[in-house]
Amino acid sequence: MKTVAAPRVLIVGTGFSGLCMAIRLKEAGIDDFVILEKASEVGGTWRENTYPGCGCDVMSLMYSFSFAPNRRWTRMYARQPEILDYIRRIVDDYDLAPHIRFDSAVVAYDFDEATDRWAVRTAAGDVYRPRIVAAGPGPLHKPSIPAFPGRDRFTGNVFHSAEWDHSVDLTGKRIAVIGTGASAVQFVPEIAKQAAHVDVFQRTAHWVLPKLDRAITPTEKHLFRTVPGVQKTYRGAIYWSHESLIAGFMHPRLMGALERAARGLLRHQVRDTALRATLTPDYTIGCKRILLSSNYYPTLQRENVDLVTSGIAEFTETGIRTDDGAAHDADVVVFGTGFEIADRFASEHIVGRGGLSIQEAWRDGMEAYLGVAVSGFPNFFLMMGPNSGGGNQSIVFVIEAQAHYILECLKLMDGHEATRIEVRGGTQRDFNRRIHQKLAGSVWNSGGCDSWYLDRTGRNRAVWPGSSASYWLRMRRPGVDDFDLSSAEDRDEEDYRGPAVLEGAGLRLAVEVHLTGHLDPLDGHYHWYGQVAGDDRIADLKRPDAGVPTLRIGDGPLVDAILAERDPWGHFRITGVGAPPFALDDLLV
Repeated sequence: MKTVAAPRVLIVGTGFSGLCMAIRLKEAGIDDFVILEKASEVGGTWRENTYPGCGCDVMSLMYSFSFAPNRRWTRMYARQPEILDYIRRIVDDYDLAPHIRFDSAVVAYDFDEATDRWAVRTAAGDVYRPRIVAAGPGPLHKPSIPAFPGRDRFTGNVFHSAEWDHSVDLTGKRIAVIGTGASAVQFVPEIAKQAAHVDVFQRTAHWVLPKLDRAITPTEKHLFRTVPGVQKTYRGAIYWSHESLIAGFMHPRLMGALERAARGLLRHQVRDTALRATLTPDYTIGCKRILLSSNYYPTLQRENVDLVTSGIAEFTETGIRTDDGAAHDADVVVFGTGFEIADRFASEHIVGRGGLSIQEAWRDGMEAYLGVAVSGFPNFFLMMGPNSGGGNQSIVFVIEAQAHYILECLKLMDGHEATRIEVRGGTQRDFNRRIHQKLAGSVWNSGGCDSWYLDRTGRNRAVWPGSSASYWLRMRRPGVDDFDLSSAEDRDEEDYRGPAVLEGAGLRLAVEVHLTGHLDPLDGHYHWYGQVAGDDRIADLKRPDAGVPTLRIGDGPLVDAILAERDPWGHFRITGVGAPPFALDDLLV
């Protein structure tokens, strides 16, 4: 591994989140940043999803940066190629290409407490050592594929909608589509035009509203280009029409009008009463994501399309067998089963202060402060983190608010001459307690469905409990009392660097350590942690039969220690709770 750069800010991802952060940095006069992108081109979600009919279910005039309106939209609801084209032009217009490092998939983040910098390692072995990390991988980039029995037995083509295999010609093929969510309602009408037969496997019915799509007229395009404020007025009207729905999401009894509209579309487009009953959800509208489509219901009534509601028992060599014993032959299986939202960081290597992993920090579920900061992970900011999404508004609006907030945090660091900023644990806990109280009565939590909004614990880790306007207001300025701000020099008196003795498993090793710690206000104990300089013999102390190792500094106390894995520099992490092995001047233990 080699360190290739030590920028002030490292941005991960070139979707809307990463690019917005980069633009805001440049506008603030900060050019010392690098953007890492796992793929060979920009685009994020809109690069990955290329399935037939792929498009946005937010009106296009709201689906662009407020500071960079797109004058080239051709439709009220943009399709994927147009959105990707807009993202590419943003990179050119703001001269972001020199900052981007393509084919740089991040595989590990490790915080170095001695320097208050992160070590960010890529799959190629390059290491970046930024002061600040702004991670914008987005929630819709890891496909979720259920583990159906016998899947490996199927001899045909299988792929997820977000990994569409365009080399597979669907003409005249028998296609099994698993899932009826937001992607499926877009691609099913398209593939049904060329397939011999399509079986659509529905586990749960969705509420569908008509998609009021149309071409943007030449007159409108002319006005957008030539008359100041016209496109902004359109955007404002769309924003506030979406914003008005939040009262219903927070108070489900107010969702009656939307449900009547959805029932009206179903009644108008599906004449068969049995099929209509199968397509009618048994939960309050809004509990799951509301789908927008004007051609999905008609497609399900084509002669070459069948809706299958019996559960999938197994895959066979030639197709799918359902719980009722029926065999459904298929040449191609397409998963429209969504993405890993609630557990999207489950396999990520992110290790913060004191060797704390993101998995340990989130052992009871994802939790952040305002969706951007996580206690225990200094100088690390998420974009589109827990409880920052919305069920009724353009995500680009939220992204802009977050980029502004992160930039303000950088200014806060500058004003305090700090090298470290970390949200306080109490601040984060109080914030999450309040938002989950608010979400308890929302349609997402109490609407009677099982959705991706809720994680395995039943908590809603996805949605902001209020209007996007209220979120925007919260993100205007970070509260200085919400964060611990410090510099490496300030913490020297609470650190220890030097020799120590590590014992265990019959070994007595003279080692070099760097230790620090903090008093935890919750348990009242001092938590100390740091690193032991690399020594291959230390690995013997980590054996399951080695017992608990001990550490002593000089004539100080002998204390129990916990050894963790090696960090990117070859050192071992070490932690302990209680009296530390080094002296403290003014801290109560």
